[in-house]
Amino acid sequence: METGIYYDNQHCLFRVWAPEKERVLLKILHPFIGEFQMARVEGGYHQLAFDDIPDGTRYMFSVDDEKFLPDPASHFQPDGVHAASAIVDHESFDWQDQFWKGICFDELVFYELHVGTFTNEGTFEAIIPLLDSLVDLGVNAIELMPVSQFSGSRNWGYDGVYPYAVQNSYGGPGGLKKLVNACHQKGIAVFLDVVYNHLGPEGNYLQEYGPYFSNKYCTPWGEAINFDGKWSDGVSAFVVDNMQHWFEHYHIDGLRCDAIHEIYDASAVHLWEKANSRLKTLMEKHGRLIHLVAESDSNNPKVVMPVELGGVGFRAQWLDDFQHALYVLIDPDGASRYSDFGSIAQLAIAFRDGFVHSGEFVNFRKKRHGASSAAISPDRFVVFNENHDQTGNRVQGKRMASFLDPQRLKLAAAVCLLSPYVPMLFMGEEYGETAPFHYFVDHSDPTLLEAIRNGRKAEFASLNGNEEPADPKSLQTFLQSKLNWKLRQSEQGSDLLAWHRRLIALRKSLPALQSKNRQNLQTNILSDDVLEVIRVSDDGKQTITCVFNISATENEYPVGKKFNSFDIVLSSNGNFDGKQGQRVSSDELLHLTPWSVSVLC
Repeated sequence: METGIYYDNQHCLFRVWAPEKERVLLKILHPFIGEFQMARVEGGYHQLAFDDIPDGTRYMFSVDDEKFLPDPASHFQPDGVHAASAIVDHESFDWQDQFWKGICFDELVFYELHVGTFTNEGTFEAIIPLLDSLVDLGVNAIELMPVSQFSGSRNWGYDGVYPYAVQNSYGGPGGLKKLVNACHQKGIAVFLDVVYNHLGPEGNYLQEYGPYFSNKYCTPWGEAINFDGKWSDGVSAFVVDNMQHWFEHYHIDGLRCDAIHEIYDASAVHLWEKANSRLKTLMEKHGRLIHLVAESDSNNPKVVMPVELGGVGFRAQWLDDFQHALYVLIDPDGASRYSDFGSIAQLAIAFRDGFVHSGEFVNFRKKRHGASSAAISPDRFVVFNENHDQTGNRVQGKRMASFLDPQRLKLAAAVCLLSPYVPMLFMGEEYGETAPFHYFVDHSDPTLLEAIRNGRKAEFASLNGNEEPADPKSLQTFLQSKLNWKLRQSEQGSDLLAWHRRLIALRKSLPALQSKNRQNLQTNILSDDVLEVIRVSDDGKQTITCVFNISATENEYPVGKKFNSFDIVLSSNGNFDGKQGQRVSSDELLHLTPWSVSVLC
């Protein structure tokens, strides 16, 4: 690693990248006070070594005799984004996961959560007692929304300004390590959402140190990060070293990289190629898996193709098309959000091929969009019904459970969990959480806050009439977004929880539902409302048929055309387990109640 502080047994090498600065001063504020000039070394770095530096030492830097600022590669900001950085002794933590080697990606069942709203306490350690409930559900991977230091005490995390520092209000470095350690002991992998396309607005001092940003490209958040301009080697190193930082210091199992379509790099060896090379070396060294997952808006199959085959090299990416295709069918207002979706044929394409938009004209974009992913293995896509974006970017942060009936919630869960893709739940979805998930911030700059409020209002104006989003700065907005765990014990909550548990168990136990071969999946559109999905095991010995009635009307499924007889292994017709395990003969018609699914074997 080239970036940041090196600390071992109280020996500390302070190191900061400032390639165009002549003079950098180190100021130590605690446990002693002193200012020291650093030596300029190769690559635009400035460094200075000390012995007898205790864990927790506070320090800052001054470049070319300007004001003292926190370390851009700080590992901890105990007093917030504007205050001194602190040394972290990573070797002092007592890890108990020495035999943990990770989990193969195609075996994962994800659970996305926001640390601040998952529990009343809003800390890493408060999550630990709840891990058994996730294990019982069948989840074996949690994905934490970004935890890098942001301004204030509450934020979605995408306004982080210290990519190496763990949020102080969540419990800092020690809290995250305790959570990861506990997860690994229970067989749960930990993924971290990271943001390499921009930094937040408040406490962002990177530009004071060097050319971290470029006006060559423009992103929704302003200037792009400089990955291919002058001095960009140092910026690329800053990001690739950050990936290594999470893997080695925090034993993170994978990174979900936010909006990679807003990362621009025209270099011959681009950022992701450098990242893949580094992570491959680390996996070989430590004998432990690490996975990279992309969020990408491009519908480009190259994102998940290996670098050596001309791809970008991600293990998987989020598949938004799958969510959009189903959501528009089950929510009457869905078309107002995704006007280019709306037919059961598109859901069939999403099941069969992945990307729904694969080269045709898309009205929302006013151009042709995407390329076919039909040749890409399904386990290279992550699917979901809800996530932080789909929920939090509704005007009132409404979850589906607050406006859809239980039958449609069950149907949506089945579509996702019976798909050939790697599934992900959003915290609380499994029991029908109705608390909103608002967008919230805790910035201190009044001008910035007003710009955010106005921006949110403008974003929703065309969709929601006079309805206004909750005030992002309000503490109440944040508190309303916390989960109500008591809903798990309610009649509807326990029923939905049992449904999700059963679906995940089937996914893990039935060979036909584990096949990653697209040739073993067939879709048949039986009517405008009914979709049949046939899954076959890799050895050809098991066939599972999933029949989805995606409508408010009853339909019938003619058994005799497909089977001599069969078992219903799961059905949402009527009660949760009303027909589970029942044998049906070929002369019967299977009656499909509205918004239902039947799984036949």
